[in-house]
Amino acid sequence: MMKKIESFQVNHLTLLRGIYVSRKDTVGKEKITTFDIRMKEPNRQPVMNTAEIHTMEHLCATFLRNHPIYDEKTIYFGPMGCRTGFYLVLAGDLESKNIVALLTEMFQFVLDFQGDVPGASARDCGNYLDMNLPMAQYEAKVFFEEVLSNIKEENLTYPN
Repeated sequence: MMKKIESFQVNHLTLLRGIYVSRKDTVGKEKITTFDIRMKEPNRQPVMNTAEIHTMEHLCATFLRNHPIYDEKTIYFGPMGCRTGFYLVLAGDLESKNIVALLTEMFQFVLDFQGDVPGASARDCGNYLDMNLPMAQYEAKVFFEEVLSNIKEENLTYPN
């Protein structure tokens, strides 16, 4: 029998929206931290649609890869299959509180974004028509206002 992976051991019945350390790994001599950016309460709130998730993925990945500090530390940013949030993988031994300012800046970038979504063309993306900037901004606004702007310890540490 295969062992249950760490993310399936989190109690999704009590999990709140927030920023959580999903796991820490060592690659060579470098620590890698995977963050769970949980935008929806699992199994209690409607999940996001693929168009807004896809748009946020393009915007947030572009933001992170162009960030003056985190550009070189960003390994991966992408959606969870359950559509309740995103995974962010950063180089370094980090805690949730260490990236609150970064995520606040990132979600503000999504909120303020105008124009063509980066990489939203047939040449650059395998499903470029599945984008919805207004809904991505709506979801970002809700998370920004209801979670990030007044983040508490219960939104930074997984429940038991």
